[in-house]
Amino acid sequence: MDNKNFRFETEAIHSGYRSGEHQGSLVPPLYQSSTFTFASAEQGERRFAGQEEGFIYSRLGNPTVKILEDRMATLEQGEAALAFSSGMAAVSAVLTALTKTGDHILCSQGVYGCTFGILQLLKGKYNIEHDFSAMTSLEMLEKDLRPNTTCIYIETPINPTMKLVDLELVAHAAKQRGIPVVVDNTFCSPYLQTPITHGCDIVIHSATKYICGHGDVIAGIVVGPSDFIRRVSKTTQKDIGGIISPFDAWLLLRGLKTLPVRMDRHCENANKLVEFLRNHPKIEILYFPGNSDHIEDNEIMQKQMKKPGGLISFSIKGTKQTAQLFMNHLKLIKIAVSLGDAETLIQHPATMTHAVVPEEDRRKMGIEDTLLRLSVGLEAWEDIKEDLEQALEKI
Repeated sequence: MDNKNFRFETEAIHSGYRSGEHQGSLVPPLYQSSTFTFASAEQGERRFAGQEEGFIYSRLGNPTVKILEDRMATLEQGEAALAFSSGMAAVSAVLTALTKTGDHILCSQGVYGCTFGILQLLKGKYNIEHDFSAMTSLEMLEKDLRPNTTCIYIETPINPTMKLVDLELVAHAAKQRGIPVVVDNTFCSPYLQTPITHGCDIVIHSATKYICGHGDVIAGIVVGPSDFIRRVSKTTQKDIGGIISPFDAWLLLRGLKTLPVRMDRHCENANKLVEFLRNHPKIEILYFPGNSDHIEDNEIMQKQMKKPGGLISFSIKGTKQTAQLFMNHLKLIKIAVSLGDAETLIQHPATMTHAVVPEEDRRKMGIEDTLLRLSVGLEAWEDIKEDLEQALEKI
């Protein structure tokens, strides 16, 4: 393609790839090679010295992976991207790159359980402190930021309570101090939200989820400024080695082609299920960005998200055992962690994705024992509704 800026749906299929450079192959080829040959010893020297562009060894770069990285950078409207072997490889690489002993990370009110785990590891091993903030006002952010804060880390929507963080508000406070803002954009995908356009600096994805869309890849993506991506590539990723395989990158490129179509269906199904769940007598609380009952979050959603998304969290009236009994009565909906797959999935955060978080901290995050997270799939919404309905009738 030329330099014309196409719409998202077109870029998701075409950006970052020129078939003429790959024997005219319509589909990006899979470069399943661990290493690459040099035309001469001098060329090898130039490439290792960074004096000449080109591939050396797939831990340092691979043509299939490069196409994926270029496409993700375009979709997130960032300068460059880097692909990893998992979402947590991406998270840990970014946090390692942005901190040193004695630094401080300010986080959104809740984070994914394994992100909480890496924060605890950084604290225990390297004395890198962290705090959680609701981030609802500039005054709160000013109070929660420290002189040694070197990174603000946000999930929005927050996993699994679906609370939203105003990206422009946080970016404004951060830029006054020169602090980079990192956003885990997994729940939205770049189709629904592009944090960089709202002033944030670095975007992370567990590409396992909506980017893949088919439940057959574990991967992560980081998008950000070229100099930052280059630094992470040449240090944290190269030396720790959390690289993606070329085959997984190839599968993600395939998944990206249908991302807009899939996201529209996820969102459409979720909206219809919310209408069913919000008035059900056995549902205590419903958490969904498009839920008009939560006015402040709804305003934020309208400002920074294209649609509310395909994830719904809700609390069952009763106890943990009531919630588990409900899950056990489901037939179509599968009990599994992860999200963004074609199949509808349900999980119990307190004992699954956030089990590593101590109970006191979980409750501060709003994760009660009756809370469930539903990843709405691509099935007929009526079938999903009927499965929820029959399981609710049995508790």
